[in-house]
Amino acid sequence: MGNNSFGIDLGTSNIKIYNRNDDSVTIEKNMIAIENKNTLFAYGNSAFEMYEKAPGNIHISYPLSNGVIADIKNMETLVKYFIGDLCKNNIKPADYYIAVPTDVTDVEKRAFYDLVRDANIKAKRVMIVEKAVADGLGLDIDVKNSQGVLVVNVGYDTTEISILSLGGIVLSRLIKVGGQKFDDAIRAAIRREFSLIVGGKTAENVKISLKDLEKAGKSAVVYGRDIVTGLPVEREIPTPLVDECLTENFNTIIDNVKVILERTPPELAADIYRHGVYLTGGASQVSHLAELLSSGTGLKVQLSENPMSSVALGLAKVIKEDNYKSVAYAVEGMGK
Repeated sequence: MGNNSFGIDLGTSNIKIYNRNDDSVTIEKNMIAIENKNTLFAYGNSAFEMYEKAPGNIHISYPLSNGVIADIKNMETLVKYFIGDLCKNNIKPADYYIAVPTDVTDVEKRAFYDLVRDANIKAKRVMIVEKAVADGLGLDIDVKNSQGVLVVNVGYDTTEISILSLGGIVLSRLIKVGGQKFDDAIRAAIRREFSLIVGGKTAENVKISLKDLEKAGKSAVVYGRDIVTGLPVEREIPTPLVDECLTENFNTIIDNVKVILERTPPELAADIYRHGVYLTGGASQVSHLAELLSSGTGLKVQLSENPMSSVALGLAKVIKEDNYKSVAYAVEGMGK
């Protein structure tokens, strides 16, 4: 087993890559900008900078949708360039460990494997790790023992709710609620209350800064287009309005957590009651989500210190520690 290994966590919004050579995690926007339908114009964070601002001949998109690969050609291009950047364009044969959601079909899982194999990045071996197991490892949980652990990963398009025990997944549920739905709710509320159209990035910034604004007792200042006059304007958005519009999506997540808990075997339920819920994922930091989840389920909620990179940190453990090698498997045996 050489030193040359990468752990890849493909998120809809961000791609996280762990590089064994320098023991680092790189986080970049999972976005690609294509000019005139066939020329790569920008990728990663620089493509995100242009998002919602580009002219018609430059198409900017996320190659992932709802946690699965929607555009494999563009995703291959992105993986190739990101790995090339990390290797300073000197790509050597390497082992790749890729995190895959549990609650997707075998065909969709296979797509993750094919992606790495076909991206021209000299993959010696491609190993699959269940995303929730990697999450658990990244949260410093010993996933190989027999205690039950409930992990809720709130991503950009989806939330994955999983119960882990003995290095495997007992129950898992993937729901289509995440950071993007939160942004959409904020945009809809601003449009309804203030007759103002704002972009996705603006809504995202309001969501991210909500906690700090509430602490400071300030309103969120947004810029957008007035529906009535059609002119650009600035408005102050009170934080209670934002809280209110997010509650419905938070409740959907809480209801689904309850559904999983209702199906949990009693012995595992006892473990979960003792340890609480582990909350991670990029959109898990949104103000009040943790408190509402705690009051909705009656369990204590443990927030991840590195919610964005917990899966990548888990993959790092699989790569570095022989004890956890068994949670990774090759894709050839899938569906057999």
